[in-house]
Amino acid sequence: MSVSIVIKTLNEEKRIAATVEHALAALGGIQGEVIVADSGSSDRTVAIASGYPVLVVQIAPPALPSCGIGPQLGFQHARFDHICLLDGDMLLDDGFLAAALAFLAENPEVAGVTGHIEEMLVSSLEYARRVQRQGPEARTGSIDRMNGGGLYRRSAIEQVGHFSDRNLHGHEEFDLGIRLRSAGWRLHRLDRRFVQHFGHTLNSYLLLVRRWKNKYLQGVGELLRASWRRPYFFQLLRELPELKLWGMVYLWWAFSIALLLWLPDRTLALGLVLALLAGIVGLMSLRKGGLGMGLYTVAAWFFHAAALPLGFLRPRRAPAAPIESRILHQPEGAASGEAPQPQVFTKASS
Repeated sequence: MSVSIVIKTLNEEKRIAATVEHALAALGGIQGEVIVADSGSSDRTVAIASGYPVLVVQIAPPALPSCGIGPQLGFQHARFDHICLLDGDMLLDDGFLAAALAFLAENPEVAGVTGHIEEMLVSSLEYARRVQRQGPEARTGSIDRMNGGGLYRRSAIEQVGHFSDRNLHGHEEFDLGIRLRSAGWRLHRLDRRFVQHFGHTLNSYLLLVRRWKNKYLQGVGELLRASWRRPYFFQLLRELPELKLWGMVYLWWAFSIALLLWLPDRTLALGLVLALLAGIVGLMSLRKGGLGMGLYTVAAWFFHAAALPLGFLRPRRAPAAPIESRILHQPEGAASGEAPQPQVFTKASS
């Protein structure tokens, strides 16, 4: 069995060396390759990655950064039968690949297998909330998506046309998951660690603003647009609980605007709107265990709900079309024009 490990990056100079070293070590005894698929880093990410025996590729104009473009770029250059997807701030667990390959060999109907993501930095309210809610990242057994990555069967990806939709600034894992499941494949999470993840340490509210600017929050709207008129569109509507939540937020906004426009007593109207806001924040604070988490939860609702229609209306490019890119570094032997030879990495590779 052979594996192409794809590491998607954008300004990951702090973590990329450790990520690449763990990926190379994880290939111990396994035929494979490591590909760093960069979305246009402006720091030293590609320079650091180029110091290792890995393929480093980067998008080129007119391609633009997005969450979906990195995985597809890596897949475009991958050569082997299985694709393991990582972020540039993750440490692949030693032994995961062997366990995942064995599971796929025993379960031919499974397109992808992953494990648990251990969040190493939870000072941010975003990651604290993620750990607290026990969402899709924590479930074991059959799952609907592989958030954060995992090991995929190449033949399954080829059957559904493309690995990751370059148009998506978020929810690219769910998009891939529903395309695979609609084609009859299954996804599975093993009850073991897949990676350690070192997420953002940015203030949670600044992170929301950053995600608004880089269009990450438009991911749900873009996903709806990508799925429009597809056979699984209504299945997607049922499986995304956040759509119901954003719908409730829109009703809340509409009700508040109606109060402000139609109540003759503007002071009373404003008081009712603020009381409703305070009541919802208070309720979420009780549910989430503190005022800080309650305020952040409601703020996140507002950002996500506002971004959804913007994402839905964004123009799209063909997701399976080749991504404009350039090769920045190749393993020894490939740069001379020779066809890259299959490698079997040992523990010394790290």
